[in-house]
Amino acid sequence: MTDPKWKKSIAITGAGSGFGEALALRYAAAGWNVAVTDIDEQRARRTHVAIEHFDGRHFYMQLDITKADHWQQLQDTVEQQWGGLEVLVNNAGVASAGNVEETSMEDWRWVLDIDLMGVVRGCHQFAGMMKRQQAGHIVNVSSFAGLAGLPFIASYGVAKAGVVALSEALRLEMQPHGVGVTVACPAFVKTGLMDSFRSTKPGTRAKVTKWMEASGVSAEQVAEAIAEAVSRNTFLLLTHPQTRAAWRWKRWFPERYYKMLAKRTAG
Repeated sequence: MTDPKWKKSIAITGAGSGFGEALALRYAAAGWNVAVTDIDEQRARRTHVAIEHFDGRHFYMQLDITKADHWQQLQDTVEQQWGGLEVLVNNAGVASAGNVEETSMEDWRWVLDIDLMGVVRGCHQFAGMMKRQQAGHIVNVSSFAGLAGLPFIASYGVAKAGVVALSEALRLEMQPHGVGVTVACPAFVKTGLMDSFRSTKPGTRAKVTKWMEASGVSAEQVAEAIAEAVSRNTFLLLTHPQTRAAWRWKRWFPERYYKMLAKRTAG
């Protein structure tokens, strides 16, 4: 029996840079059909050019993850091109920093609408298709900030924590239908996230940029870890060794973890 033509097909949001671009290159090199989507059409086109020499039926399109009609267009194109979809990666996102009271309500809504509701929209759009297929996998890119709240990035952390909670619920809903779910929680990695960064706290942009530049984990390494998690149907993916240790410390010794973090972030 031959596989359905949607096998080995993947759609990636935010594929114009960072994790998304690295994932597109990784899957295209493995012979998958890749849908490259990004809010910046020029970036999406650039990634598409980089993968078009690989075997597969690839396409790119502009996708604003806050717009329902863009999601519908992606689903329609996927069904037309491939007849379905094996893997969806909800990767697109933005970042914001600042004290809780200094972050404007506009910025709170902006971050939540993109980083949380953008992922919700993707899951909402494709969950039914994958249930009908009785197969597939959804990857939601969260952050270690979604597992361990940090000061001065509350809006970002709240959105990413919501992605973790969404993924936990979705996993239970999709498992009876043969559909896997992975929530990836990377730490600092050099990506295009700073292009959309907003902050009310002076010096934060320079500090975060420095941390990203100094990261010992590359976007390509994160992409490979995500691909492996999909193949193994791993749910929670911590891509950085130091965050795996921190996650254990927080769960096992929560008060010690809090005091350590308070000391490190004082002032």
